[in-house]
Amino acid sequence: MKIRVFLSISLLLALVVLTACGNSQNTSANNTRKVTLNTFNVPTSRWYTNEQIARGGILYQANCASCHKADVSGTANWKQLDAKGKLPPPPLNGTAHAWHHPLSVLRRTVRLGGVPLGGTMPGFAGKLDDRELDDILAWVQSHWSDEIYNIWIERDTQANQSLRKIN
Repeated sequence: MKIRVFLSISLLLALVVLTACGNSQNTSANNTRKVTLNTFNVPTSRWYTNEQIARGGILYQANCASCHKADVSGTANWKQLDAKGKLPPPPLNGTAHAWHHPLSVLRRTVRLGGVPLGGTMPGFAGKLDDRELDDILAWVQSHWSDEIYNIWIERDTQANQSLRKIN
């Protein structure tokens, strides 16, 4: 009798687990994934296309990889000043500070470079057009984890909201 009860409970638990696993798959039409951040869910749908990533990868390798590395890993000690008193190229893979900035700031930084901010990165405004800059940023962001991207998109959305008048 004890074995029968044990087997029945085990079978019931197995069915519950299998049902839960089957229901956890995302079946939405747009196939966005959900990532839990703190206590809320954020859809992981990105602003760019696969075509932008493909074009951006080629442009990144030609224009950015010599400093930020081919795999966007940047300089290992990117927080330490170099011999010239400048910060070296940071990683762009979501482990440094690029993800803290809204898209408008990322675009401006690539367009104008880091020199106006005390850095050494050259500006690419005369070399790359706006579409090419966005393609590079798409390729870079494709290396960010869903968690980092979701935090970034929240910040980007907030940065683009107009300020409300305070009475």
